Amino acid sequence: MGVIKRFDHVGITVADLDLVTEFFVGLGLEVTGRMFVEGEFLDTVCGIPDSRTEIVGLQAPGGGTWIELATFVRPDHQPGSPDAMATELGIRNVSFEVEDLPATVEKLAADGYGLVGGIGEYENTWRMAYVRGPEGIIVSLAERIG
Repeated sequence: MGVIKRFDHVGITVADLDLVTEFFVGLGLEVTGRMFVEGEFLDTVCGIPDSRTEIVGLQAPGGGTWIELATFVRPDHQPGSPDAMATELGIRNVSFEVEDLPATVEKLAADGYGLVGGIGEYENTWRMAYVRGPEGIIVSLAERIG
């Protein structure tokens, strides 16, 4: 049996690749690449014949695990629930540590992205909030306070 060597990336399928890319760049991620993928490889891996996707890679300035945003040119994407809450099965959030949580939340609110709940504190160690980004993506933001 193979053993996991490292955590590589998280893939998120979106309808508006430019809008979602802009959102994550606004949070401080950097675009590492953008390309179209199609052909036998994609058809085999995704199990969708004659598929074509455009992807954007995003990474924190320090490197490490990255996010792959993908939009399908063909076939059409299938809508998810943009109002999904934490109890809905599946991946519910992508999380980042930030320096100033209140300022980050305020900036996102000015751009039209509001809190799912509120800003909470955990045992004088972490301050955390969920923000609902474009297409319903929940972004968990955490600031170490202790």
